[in-house]
Amino acid sequence: MSRHGKRYLELRAKVDREHEYGPAEAIGLVRSLAGSKFDESVEVHVRTGLNVRHADEQLRGTIALPNGLGKDVKVVVFAQGDKAREAEEAGADVVGAEDLAKRVEEGFDDFDVAIATPDMMSVVGRLGRILGPAGKMPNPKVGTVTMDVAKAVDESKAGKVEYRTDRTAIVHLVIGKASFEDRKLLENYAAVIEELIRAKPSAAKGRYLRSITLATTMGPGVKVDPGRTREILEEAPAATVAA
Repeated sequence: MSRHGKRYLELRAKVDREHEYGPAEAIGLVRSLAGSKFDESVEVHVRTGLNVRHADEQLRGTIALPNGLGKDVKVVVFAQGDKAREAEEAGADVVGAEDLAKRVEEGFDDFDVAIATPDMMSVVGRLGRILGPAGKMPNPKVGTVTMDVAKAVDESKAGKVEYRTDRTAIVHLVIGKASFEDRKLLENYAAVIEELIRAKPSAAKGRYLRSITLATTMGPGVKVDPGRTREILEEAPAATVAA
């Protein structure tokens, strides 16, 4: 018996599960399959050929999506003194030190990004078992451990997102909302693919981008041709009206 409901199965029947669609065609199809009462997110899942057990084949970084995520990004900052005030003035949703760490330990997780000043990492470090699995642990490599908290808050609010391979070498990212115009989603998709190609580890061997799938929060996956990574935007119209 299928784990999926009738509506999902009806939507999946509209997708050729063996075909790899062009990026623009895939975006249009994915948007047409979104029909929930809420504005579903559009996700991209990229399976790489990296061996993530090797340190020199780890893939991790950040990217500022040109059209943002279409949602209010909630940011918490671990800072004190002048840096705490700087974070508050920049628009951080929650700012604190030991008090904020205690809230997180007690179950507070209603935020998307955590930023910390270097001096606060002794406090934040003990939250690793909580923030790490959730992908929210501040890290200097991606700019979330920094003294320039105002810039970090601004970038996070504007749609800067972190990406990394999971244990199965797949990168999972949200690239916007189903209510976005096709063109905006395609621009975000193109930015992600361009960044992943740019960040390809020098130690990577064999085929790098193995498969790419697009899907909405509640919808079926649509395979995208991983060979169509250049000039993605040229095949799309200048704009399409949002559904």
